[in-house]
Amino acid sequence: MKSSGFQAGVARRVITPTTKVELAGLGYYLERYWERVRDDINATALVVTGSNNQSVAIVAMDLMYNDAVFTKSIREQAAAQTGLAPESICVNCSHTHNAPTAGFIRGAGEQNPEYLQFAAKQGADAIVEAWKKRQPARISIGHSEITGLTFNRAREGGPVDTRLSVLKIESPKEEPVSAVINFHSHCTAHMEVDLRAISRDWPGEVVDRFAKAFSGAIALYVQGTAGDVNTLRKFNGTDLRFEPAKQITAAVFEAWLTAKPLKNTTVAFQSSEVALPTRAWTRSEVMTVREEAVHRQKTRDTRDWLKGFARAAVGQPDRLPLRYGGSETKAVAALARFGVEWSEEALPLVGQPKPVIAETQALRIGDAYFAAHPSELFIKFGLDLRERFNSDDLFILGYSNGSIGYVPDEYEIERGGYAALQSPKFTGQCPFTAQSGEALVAGLLKACSF
Repeated sequence: MKSSGFQAGVARRVITPTTKVELAGLGYYLERYWERVRDDINATALVVTGSNNQSVAIVAMDLMYNDAVFTKSIREQAAAQTGLAPESICVNCSHTHNAPTAGFIRGAGEQNPEYLQFAAKQGADAIVEAWKKRQPARISIGHSEITGLTFNRAREGGPVDTRLSVLKIESPKEEPVSAVINFHSHCTAHMEVDLRAISRDWPGEVVDRFAKAFSGAIALYVQGTAGDVNTLRKFNGTDLRFEPAKQITAAVFEAWLTAKPLKNTTVAFQSSEVALPTRAWTRSEVMTVREEAVHRQKTRDTRDWLKGFARAAVGQPDRLPLRYGGSETKAVAALARFGVEWSEEALPLVGQPKPVIAETQALRIGDAYFAAHPSELFIKFGLDLRERFNSDDLFILGYSNGSIGYVPDEYEIERGGYAALQSPKFTGQCPFTAQSGEALVAGLLKACSF
């Protein structure tokens, strides 16, 4: 059988830390250093070259948050050893909460320079190996729908994206080589079982199940629009925690079997920046947090703590003491420390809105499009992007090439929720506005206009 005109290569490197590194998320100043490895975290790379001799690469990193400097390091190292342009490389993070972070999250996981240097090199090495292993390939695209697995955690009965997309890569003899799997949900099924164990969570189980079904094939899971979407809470840390991977893998196989070959065998890429509007912090906002935080820090007063700024400090504030061994006193002390440190930095910036610059990247493999951005985008905007795009073959990748935190919708902003008020505090930014998500969608549509 003749080659389709594509060449593809895939490779993987382990990025599990070997030294003392903190796992990210789930609370503040937890010092949650890893103690065990449930399953190794990886950097998995796919390189595709088209019949027009253009090439693109995707590297899937099993990390909590991304970072622009981290992405630049991977891109520069890989580009120096291949024919890839830096802007043709997409670095996507899975957002597992049982891994280190490359991006800044105030109080919720350290950026360990030595580890990140190691992880960036491993990511680049995976790309270089994938580049060297390119062989003629058949590439197809498929998708399926997953219902009843996820929910909108910010709005009762709110929307979710049920689309699962698969880029299917085979040899000219139709032997499985790789798959790029794209879905849209936080991956939190296993984190409650062992908060100090390194794990990819259910995305790791999905790619492992794929490898078991297709011996020798290596899949990439790329995280999508997950800002306000989780798998159902009944799966978290229970006997049902393996169910998300089972359902998602079944949907992958369905998409694989019904995938249609790409007729266009060219490859292209485009990257630009978009300025996302923000509003300024007000003196009242900052001082309200500061006064409460200073008071609680000095007195260790925990009375009515859930009625203060803790209300929006995490997704489920009433459960926060569980992260501190059930101690309400320790939880409130951590929040007070956060409030004092954040307000010290925010006070000089009161009244000064500063736009957030975000990279919008598009990769095109045949007629399959990958729209990548650095945010935890709320699902409203992901669905809007999908509806407005001129093709059904769209992969939407969040947590890519940088980190700007949550981009919430108008509902979240009006209710003053976690994503609207706490995210800009732990990322060190000004709060986004209702127009920020619209600007990001417009930037992604423009990037995809090849």
